[in-house]
Amino acid sequence: MQRSQDVDAIIREIVIRTQGDIRLALPLGLGKPVSLVNALVEAACTDPAIRLTIFTALTLERPSTSSEVKRRFLEPALDRLFGAYPEILYAKLIRDGKLPSNIMVHEFFLMAGRWLGVDAAQQSYISANYTHARDMLLARRPNVLMQLVSEENGRFSLSCNTDISTDLFRARDAGQADFIAVFETNPELPFLEGPGAILGQESVDLVHDPQDPFELFSAPRRPLALSDHAIGLHVSRLIRDGGTLQIGIGTLGDTVAHSLILREQGKAAQIHADCPFPVEPNEEGAFQTGIYCVTEMLVGGVLELFEAGVIRREVEGVAVHAGFFVETRAVYSRLRGLPDERRRKIAMVPVSFTNTLYGDEPAKRAARTDARFVNGAMKVSALGDVMSDSVEDGQVVSGVGGQFNFVDQAFALEGARAIITLPATRINGGTVESNIVWDVPSVTVPRHLRDIVVTEYGIADLRGLPDAKVIAALLDITDSRFQDDLSERAKSAGKLPSDHEIAPAHRHNLPETLSAWLGAHRDLLPDFPFGSDFDTIERMLLPALTELEVHSHTLSGKVRLMAASLRGPAHPHEGEAMARMGYENARGLTARGLRGALRRVVLQRSSGSDP
Repeated sequence: MQRSQDVDAIIREIVIRTQGDIRLALPLGLGKPVSLVNALVEAACTDPAIRLTIFTALTLERPSTSSEVKRRFLEPALDRLFGAYPEILYAKLIRDGKLPSNIMVHEFFLMAGRWLGVDAAQQSYISANYTHARDMLLARRPNVLMQLVSEENGRFSLSCNTDISTDLFRARDAGQADFIAVFETNPELPFLEGPGAILGQESVDLVHDPQDPFELFSAPRRPLALSDHAIGLHVSRLIRDGGTLQIGIGTLGDTVAHSLILREQGKAAQIHADCPFPVEPNEEGAFQTGIYCVTEMLVGGVLELFEAGVIRREVEGVAVHAGFFVETRAVYSRLRGLPDERRRKIAMVPVSFTNTLYGDEPAKRAARTDARFVNGAMKVSALGDVMSDSVEDGQVVSGVGGQFNFVDQAFALEGARAIITLPATRINGGTVESNIVWDVPSVTVPRHLRDIVVTEYGIADLRGLPDAKVIAALLDITDSRFQDDLSERAKSAGKLPSDHEIAPAHRHNLPETLSAWLGAHRDLLPDFPFGSDFDTIERMLLPALTELEVHSHTLSGKVRLMAASLRGPAHPHEGEAMARMGYENARGLTARGLRGALRRVVLQRSSGSDP
């Protein structure tokens, strides 16, 4: 093993050992050693004789925007919110259309929404289930693996990315792969253990110890709307004591975790009792045994459940098995600060363990009792097809990831269920659209694997139902503004009986019904139940910025904003909010629109509703 603080010396050694033909295996997300990667890409840009092919996923980028309002909000807080994370050179070159022909980058999962409209990224994207990415990578015969690692007492932890790397090292040990292992150390990365997560010096070829390690990417928590809280509350009634839990990416982790903690504390019962939407009681009450977690992503909500004692059922001495993480700096710090004994209850493992039953299947089946696999979607068809990764014209929003793996696993395990969540509606260009539609332009999970779908308006249990009953169940959790059109479409296609009627109990699936229910419990349902890197004024601005975005696309929306700016009650911190945005003395339309949005938030919050 060779170590150096000189990144260029490491790169020169890689070029020599590979003779300039580099097939790089690069972890997804946080595990990218950015200093090494940027130096290698720069070397390939300088020397066209170097051929560099990168196979990776989830390239992390701090946000940028052409919107004046979003820029004013984000730029003063970028380092605080996202960390002083360096720009990844190959991503910049792709965006600028300047990636040289001797460099190729293939990703199998994209940072959500960030690569829409970027032709080079869309054309080089590889669609793959998470568990298949390893084999696709091995087929390309990688000769270099780079990874960001944590180090303690001469041992290296793969930490945030055991997901594929652990299996790559096992393949090398078995003679099925041959690559140079190149690590970059970072003291902010938690030292986590698990089968195959720890490597000795004999497994590593080159190590870069930067004099000034870069700050880790921080993914700030997003605020939870009332619709998010409703979905979390419904999902919490499906989780069995003594069972198994997996939670997907996004706000889903926070809302499900918060609702389960409320259930554990006995604070959810009255909220459930007041629910105006017909939902069977299912699972309620505190957890006597606790649950076990097996999940590809260690989301912050899982850590909250672990520290609250909800996740405590152990399998071979471990309460959480996970494959990777990208979280807030607070989560990284909490993981580092856990006592050794507690930290060992969280084991980092490959996704070949978390996402499949292959390999020691009897033990996995025995451990994963009453499993609930919870993942989000963008749209669901009336017949149960799930769309989660791309849009109508084929542009990829994110990727399949592990969603299909967990749905498939739910059907393979006795007593397991796959839970797909989505808000009932979305705003598109200022217009409200239903997320439950007759058909979807792309399918991530096909209808023959339909199981449970949850919106803010309830739970649709679809497994084993004939098509007509599937459509009826999904109509019951559809926003009522769209129920009739969807029902007529189904009837005209001969898939729903002509005399089918939606029960009166499901005819008030509307935002105002939701607000009347959860607005009364706002003290238990905060925007940020687990804290936030946004300061007080920024947290006040966030719902106003959403209001501005929703209403600024249409003439009628603009009129509503202008009217509120003239006649609505002032926001109690309006002056500070406008100053934070640099609009304290501005009188233009954008400034007036923001002022109107702030005042609309005051009215909505006073009535217990969301913007």
